[in-house]
Amino acid sequence: MAVLQEYKCPCCGGAIEFNAAVGKMKCPYCDSEFEMESLASYDEELKNQQDDSMNWDTSAGESWQPGEEEGLRVYVCNSCGGEIVGDENMAATLCPFCDNPVVLKGQFSGDLRPDLVIPFKLDKKAAKEALKAHYKGKRLLPKVFKDENHIDEIKGLYVPFWLFDTDTEASVRYRATRTRVWSDSKYNYTETSHYAVTRGGSVGFENVPVDGSSKMADDMMESIEPYNINEAVDFQTAYLAGYLADKYDVTAEKSIERANERIKKSTEDAMASTVQGYMSVIPEHSSVRFNNGRARYALYPVWILNTTWKDKKYTFAMNGQTGKFAGDLPCDKGLFKKWLFGLTGGITAGLFLLSFLIWLI
Repeated sequence: MAVLQEYKCPCCGGAIEFNAAVGKMKCPYCDSEFEMESLASYDEELKNQQDDSMNWDTSAGESWQPGEEEGLRVYVCNSCGGEIVGDENMAATLCPFCDNPVVLKGQFSGDLRPDLVIPFKLDKKAAKEALKAHYKGKRLLPKVFKDENHIDEIKGLYVPFWLFDTDTEASVRYRATRTRVWSDSKYNYTETSHYAVTRGGSVGFENVPVDGSSKMADDMMESIEPYNINEAVDFQTAYLAGYLADKYDVTAEKSIERANERIKKSTEDAMASTVQGYMSVIPEHSSVRFNNGRARYALYPVWILNTTWKDKKYTFAMNGQTGKFAGDLPCDKGLFKKWLFGLTGGITAGLFLLSFLIWLI
């Protein structure tokens, strides 16, 4: 029994058929025409396309050495439930997440020992200056944010991160077009050519960070990237002296989804950057496959400031290694109304002047 091969139009998805008048395959819905060889090649590409394959070795971290945890204590916040780690000499402090008092819980018992740590390179003074620079020139900022007593609430915190390494192999197919326009004495013509563009290659990734703390906003932590991983050292508890350390509550396994998103997007962006010379380019299918994927556990230095304005908490973060700063600023509604009134008045005056000039003309 003969089996009929049915082709779908790459442009609109309708069933196409051979048109004897033009000697090509033609779509009766959008009038696109195709060479038979091109359709056969496109059909073969669809048959051979692969799905994503993203597998990881998440055996990150290692066990603590005997006696290594003796000088560490766990402090718990009764307000938000956050747990932080400090040395045994740390005085009473405030929670870096919600600014409420924390109480001593007892001897530290860690699930995993970090593989790496990036030590603090910038001190509290640098963090204060960065905050001042952050709100400098912000005319609608409430005056309270310029008071020194709010700046003194900055705390140094080691934030847990999972670092993902992998080699990727990718293949991406795009639908692209080129348009040619011309005219004669009677008509204007537009010819749109459609192309199936494929790209494939390998991309290596090292130390892709994913925040391992649910209490730290992922977008804020990513805003103060990148860190210079070349300055990371093997973890020692001595680096925690004088600072707080957040205990991870998001495991490496639970961080995989975010790591996959970041790596897949970066891989697809690298492939897309090579597709040039077309009027439009639309991705149709991508396949990203991981090889030798592994995760490691690290602590990254972050300066944290929490403050409240009009019953709303604002959190700022500074990269403790590079000084990159991030955080949303509040707006003084009274100043905003004055600014808006002045802007509206200026626009009204401008429109009146324009109308007057037109009337004169």
